[in-house]
Amino acid sequence: MMADSVENDVSRLQTLDWQRISDELGAQGHAIIPNLVPATQCSALVDLYAASELFRSRVVMSRHGFGRGEYQYFKYPLPALVGSLRRALYPHLAPIANRWNDLLSSDVRFPDEHDEFIARCHAAGQLRPTPLLLQYQADDYNCLHQDLYGEHVFPLQVAVLLSQPGRDFTGGEFVLTEQRPRMQSRAEVVPLAQGDAVVFAVHQRPVQGTRGIYRVNMRHGVSRLRSGHRHTLGVIFHDAT
Repeated sequence: MMADSVENDVSRLQTLDWQRISDELGAQGHAIIPNLVPATQCSALVDLYAASELFRSRVVMSRHGFGRGEYQYFKYPLPALVGSLRRALYPHLAPIANRWNDLLSSDVRFPDEHDEFIARCHAAGQLRPTPLLLQYQADDYNCLHQDLYGEHVFPLQVAVLLSQPGRDFTGGEFVLTEQRPRMQSRAEVVPLAQGDAVVFAVHQRPVQGTRGIYRVNMRHGVSRLRSGHRHTLGVIFHDAT
């Protein structure tokens, strides 16, 4: 992945319909960005999985009751495309995050630039980078969970599907659930193609009810793969303790 190619792809973020993305996040807790990462770069990111020197840790999900499959957290410095996407997505998502906190009566405010937010994380002892690559094969799955790694949590994150459904794997759908007060959980399957990204709530989001704004608790996971191999890039904006 050449530097000029990375810059060109990241510059596309400026042309996205961020009002649409904000509206969909507010209405349903997630929004799809089609074709965020080109197929050639998806393949290049998948190839990074074998480069152990790029990662700080590897997690085998079955050892921890997280599901089946595995993932690896990148170490700093992040690969060029991963770091550029993280820095470039954040300024578009920070106003949405701040608006959500306003609605939830939280006085936490997120700075305009990602470097400033990471400095806040590091000052609190959250020093470990959280972007990751996930790898699944037949019968693997990811249990419903939330990616909370310390005191400072950015309320939105991004997952990019690097494999092509129907060609590289079957099954393995991205799943979101929401738990509203005094109601049963609602599940939604988010359809993604290779290179598509989904922006979604990490933990809680505000929802307008008949008596005002209330908190909806969100979780995400991946359903069981029936065949093949599936890879995903996860872009989490806060670092971990």
